[in-house]
Amino acid sequence: MQKIGVFVCWCGSNIAGTVDVEAVAEAMKTVPGVVFSTHYQYMCSAAGQKLIADAIHEHHLDGIVVASCSPRMHENTFRKTAEAAGLNPYMVEIANIREQCSWIHKDKEEGTAKAIVLAKAAVAKLLHNKPLTAGTSAVTKRCLVIGGGIAGIQTALDVADAGYEVDIVEQRPTIGGRMAQLDKTFPTLDCSACILTPKMVEAAQNEKINIISYAKVEKVDGFVGNFRATIRKKARCVDETKCTGCSLYMNKCPSKKGKDEFNMEMNNRPAIYIPFAQAIPNVAVIDPEQCVKLKTGKCGLCQKVCTAGAIDYTQQDELMEREYGAIVVATGFKPIDPSPLNEYGYAENADVITSLELERLMNAAGPTKGTLLRPSDLKHPHEIVFIQCVGSRCDENTKRGKPYCSKICCMYTAKHAMLIRDKYPDTKVHVFYIDVRTPGKNFDEFYRRAVEQYGVDYIKGMVGKVAREGDKLMVRGSDLISNQQVEIAADLVVLATAIEPDPSARSIGTMLTASMDTNDFFTEAHAKLRPVESPTAGIFLSGVAQGPKDVPETVAQASAAAAKVIGLLAKDHLVTNPCVAGSDELLCNGCSQCEKVCPYGAITYVDKEVRGPGVREVRRVAQVNPAVCQGCGACTVTCPSGAMDLKGFTNQQIMAEVDAICL
Repeated sequence: MQKIGVFVCWCGSNIAGTVDVEAVAEAMKTVPGVVFSTHYQYMCSAAGQKLIADAIHEHHLDGIVVASCSPRMHENTFRKTAEAAGLNPYMVEIANIREQCSWIHKDKEEGTAKAIVLAKAAVAKLLHNKPLTAGTSAVTKRCLVIGGGIAGIQTALDVADAGYEVDIVEQRPTIGGRMAQLDKTFPTLDCSACILTPKMVEAAQNEKINIISYAKVEKVDGFVGNFRATIRKKARCVDETKCTGCSLYMNKCPSKKGKDEFNMEMNNRPAIYIPFAQAIPNVAVIDPEQCVKLKTGKCGLCQKVCTAGAIDYTQQDELMEREYGAIVVATGFKPIDPSPLNEYGYAENADVITSLELERLMNAAGPTKGTLLRPSDLKHPHEIVFIQCVGSRCDENTKRGKPYCSKICCMYTAKHAMLIRDKYPDTKVHVFYIDVRTPGKNFDEFYRRAVEQYGVDYIKGMVGKVAREGDKLMVRGSDLISNQQVEIAADLVVLATAIEPDPSARSIGTMLTASMDTNDFFTEAHAKLRPVESPTAGIFLSGVAQGPKDVPETVAQASAAAAKVIGLLAKDHLVTNPCVAGSDELLCNGCSQCEKVCPYGAITYVDKEVRGPGVREVRRVAQVNPAVCQGCGACTVTCPSGAMDLKGFTNQQIMAEVDAICL
């Protein structure tokens, strides 16, 4: 029988507060196979790891059980300790007596009893463990960044500066993302384009960065270090190698009723267009839904006036296949549509706008050339009301908004209010708010400037209704400080709408088998210790794809994701997980169920001669590629004949744990 050592961790008071660790260690001494059992305050510390290593040598242990926190936290720590002491790292089992025991029990006696049961189950499994040997796989020295906003650009620049090739795949005709639509940025009020455009140009000029705009990732296969992506580059009907961005054709195009997406559809654009002046690549694109030539075969004026000969109506979508070692998700966000929130009148009144629409109205390149005019009659507004938390911090039962705080709204409203008061001192600005949340560096000082220096009227209370009366918008709400009802005759109402992940996020998450929360934000591997990594190895998170954040925080996370990518691509080989699936050819009936459920494409079927007791025939059997298999176990539960098993988590091992718990 194997010689097993058990090590019970106090984890300070995290475990010891509701579990009698001394009693657990003592009880484990009576379990068959256990030759050594002890406890220590912090088993993950250097002293705790030395205690484990010394016990392995002194008692000639064949395996160890560490009763501590989640294996997600320290399984790798204890495996390295065991390996350094000469023990196979896969002869280490973690009994999670913190998250699964001490944190969910208040009664110490009950918690102690459960901790003993969990430790016994780990010992029972370990008795059936076998030493496993990890293999290696090569690393493709290229990174894919999905999304070309400021997060994707910063990640790409940092990875490229380390000497690795990067492909940025952006679904829009140009990189720049939402930041390109902003006028100024808080808390410094510097020009958004002035700080973003140099980054865009730098990315375009970097020989290690390849910008694939007007494209989307359609399929991703493979695993960490060896991903294979299929990218669809949509037809622009404009040759990127010839177009000079002269924009002569825009004036000649007869179809000018398309909505300008960059200006939040507040003005029209021609069928052939460049999204904005600083667009990268500075190449036109033809809208196939609007172009007369593509729809009817007539017109073709833009082709006639293009002196570079760049217009090509016959251009088709192009499919590209490329291999990558790492993938960064930087899909960004979009503001929610406030139309369903009827009390604010967004759908009925042109003068009820969102904050991003206000950004475009105040921008020199916007629909009004930077002059603040209300959309209905293009008159200057003298009374403006901002409404905070529109669609944010909503009751989940109403299903009309988002339950989370969008984090940036308080600050950008203060920014808008200050800019309006600075440029138009005759304009009164009122802000209805629930709470003012300004946790960033110099953020609270920024908000106080809006109140104290610019005289912005902040009203703590909710708005109940916005209704048009004549040429005014009557805003009815409550002032909780004075305990009075408030009615303001406004010329313009601005909604600080919630932000949500880009609509492409869910499909991309499914494609990458990356975890997502109920709001479609990507979930990090660990909120504190691995905030830029997805639980899926080789997939990293950057920017608002992971959760609401402002520009400085987005850039910081983008660089953090780049650092993780560089650390991965710097390796020539990766150690593969030996806990992979395997098929018992004598039991396999070739049904293909396991192949269908495998998310990594690790299972194929071959015709093979099978030999066994009374069997010698050619069968169609499952074959697992250990370099591709990630040990998820989906195939083992799907297999109707029980032919599939997972090394390190075999049916025998799992049943041994169950038996130990039930005894």
